[in-house]
Amino acid sequence: MSIFVDQNTKVVIQGISPTSQGLYHGLRNRAYGTQIVAGTNPKRGGEVIEGINVYATVREAVEETGADASFIAVPPSGAPSAILEAAEAGIKFIVCITENIPAKDEALVFHRLRREFPNSRLLGPNCPGIISPGKANIGITSDTIALSGGPVGLVSRSGTVFYQAIYELTQNGVGQTTGVGIGGDPVPGTTFLDCLEAFERDEETKAVFLIGEIGGDAEEQAAEYIKSMTKPVVAYIVGVTAPEGRKMGHAGAIVSGTKGTAKAKMKALSDAGAVVAKNPSVAAEEVARIVKGL
Repeated sequence: MSIFVDQNTKVVIQGISPTSQGLYHGLRNRAYGTQIVAGTNPKRGGEVIEGINVYATVREAVEETGADASFIAVPPSGAPSAILEAAEAGIKFIVCITENIPAKDEALVFHRLRREFPNSRLLGPNCPGIISPGKANIGITSDTIALSGGPVGLVSRSGTVFYQAIYELTQNGVGQTTGVGIGGDPVPGTTFLDCLEAFERDEETKAVFLIGEIGGDAEEQAAEYIKSMTKPVVAYIVGVTAPEGRKMGHAGAIVSGTKGTAKAKMKALSDAGAVVAKNPSVAAEEVARIVKGL
């Protein structure tokens, strides 16, 4: 199986226009086989763009098409309201790739979702999205690097290393059930723990490849759960050589003192029973070795 999305997922692109990034990537997703059933734009309701019916609101799109997932690629100023609009319309899975949303706005949206819309899951913001190879792709991940059939699930904070990990697994002949790019912002809508729990429940996922990075304590929290997992986990931490106290790429990758360092994360994951590799290529080889022995 896959987690969160599959071939039956129906996607609405929020903020669609003839020149939008949402349309560009949405068309790529559609070409892969993802069900793109609608678009929304309050100024373009009633239009048809590249064969996609556009509605003024997400609620209209849901009522007309049965959409249950959304793809948000709008500017930072409009992303928080777009996320909440999707949740209010009953969308179950929301993918937001928008970066540079203020952390305060992310926190407010996160807590409103948890409090008012517990049945809606947000992936992101500032994430590459999700791909269930051969079934669905929502976001900006290249579908040509993915290999369907499983048995490995991926979850990553880093976008670039996420792509490399998928490619490395494919080069080693190891298929993926689902790849989830959770993003590296301080307040992610979906966490390592959420994905690990889903992969643990998924019958077709036999092993997990976790890609963390410096900053925060998400990997340490994941390590606590890994201790109770029945499936092997291989991990790689991005930022081993990053200097302490310096911002590396985004606000989620700030190291302060001993908290959030690559060394501390690697130790926590190793102590939890995960195989910790020193670079993505070695990590993929370790995954391939483990899969071969299953």
